[in-house]
Amino acid sequence: MKALVSAFCILALAAGACVSRAQTPAKSGGLSAFAALLHEHQRPETSEPALTLDDVERMALAANPEIEVAVRQVANSESHVPVAGALDDPTAMYRGWGVPLRQPWNYNAAQNMFSISQTFPGGGKRALRTSVAESDVDVAKARLDEVRLEIQVRVHKTFDDLLLAGDEMRIHDEHVAIARQAIEAAKIKYEVGKVSQQDILKAQVALTGLAEHMIRFDHDADLARARLNTLLGRDPDTPLRVTGEFAALTALPQTQMLEDLALRSRPDLLAAQEAAQRSHKEQALTKKAYVPDFTVSAGYMLMQPSSNMRNNYMVEGSMNLPWLNHRKHDAEIAEATAQATEQDAELAAQRKATFGQIQDALVEAQEAQRLAHMYGDELRPQAEATLQSSVIAYENDKTNLLDLLDSQMTVINVDLAWLDAVANFDARLADLELATGTPIDQSSLPATEVKP
Repeated sequence: MKALVSAFCILALAAGACVSRAQTPAKSGGLSAFAALLHEHQRPETSEPALTLDDVERMALAANPEIEVAVRQVANSESHVPVAGALDDPTAMYRGWGVPLRQPWNYNAAQNMFSISQTFPGGGKRALRTSVAESDVDVAKARLDEVRLEIQVRVHKTFDDLLLAGDEMRIHDEHVAIARQAIEAAKIKYEVGKVSQQDILKAQVALTGLAEHMIRFDHDADLARARLNTLLGRDPDTPLRVTGEFAALTALPQTQMLEDLALRSRPDLLAAQEAAQRSHKEQALTKKAYVPDFTVSAGYMLMQPSSNMRNNYMVEGSMNLPWLNHRKHDAEIAEATAQATEQDAELAAQRKATFGQIQDALVEAQEAQRLAHMYGDELRPQAEATLQSSVIAYENDKTNLLDLLDSQMTVINVDLAWLDAVANFDARLADLELATGTPIDQSSLPATEVKP
């Protein structure tokens, strides 16, 4: 990057010198400096192997910290299941009955009772509590799948950004060779007086487009690399290279097929369904409040020494009376019913929102597909043919340098626009996968027509 800035400074000084000596013969130092600028760019070398999309997705699923948090949340929910259906702790009791006030230490004169008690919830309560806890586990697992899907899509799109920057650099490098040829030809023509100094200065300005592209490509690549490393759970400045191709511009699936896939596979929809089922289980558990709980006690009683039957046992049973507190329980049932209704409404709203996201992503993918076909099938061949004609015409003195450079920049811009459209189509497919909750196999699904 320092070499790039230095070359710009040299270019500016050379251009200034040429302007101050407009009426005197001058050397082509300005174009030479710019030729050096184009030649000096080199991508940093790294010994890291190039990673494919499958590689980085696998690494992200294994090391991404957000996924690790979601895994811990599942484990936390699973650990609560045995607790939810467990009985309360038993209680032990001692009772000294009839201890004389004048001899509070004389327990031989009292009835000494030892007992253990256990409370048993009403029929069906423990099973419902366990079922509610298991629903929490299902919701947590669906949330984990949702986080994994989001990370995969983010990795996919960031991978595309890094891959796009590399392909843009490749296109740049291909056109640098043509630019060098044009510069060398212009130097020769300038030295023999076939090209004016004004045309040389205009050519220098036009050629800055290549250098500007390189600055932007380097920026995009560094930013995508840092983001991808972060998603992989690594330091942002870790060396990283990727390899692969963008998705083929094949036909897209139909809307109805995508909606069916989402209803079966989208994790947040499945989580909402589990949450709705959980709310109905809680509603049923709340209604069980009118089923009384029972407490059973058993114990040993030691009577006074003067008693004919000194050793005795004791059995005791008790129950709560929920009917006497019906206002509280009716209010709890009403609250649980309202929560269940709310969850059902949220599920319905989320399904509609999902269908809207699918349609948005599908429309975006169709637009990117049309643009990619337009650039790839029509504009790219036309622009390349025009450039070839301009190169031949310039070599035979039938056109000027500015026309040649204009044709080259047109080809570059069309190539970059085509690459951007193809990468955008791949990103929109990733959005479709996020909206449906599953990878889309384009070869096995009916296609939707994409009109030009």
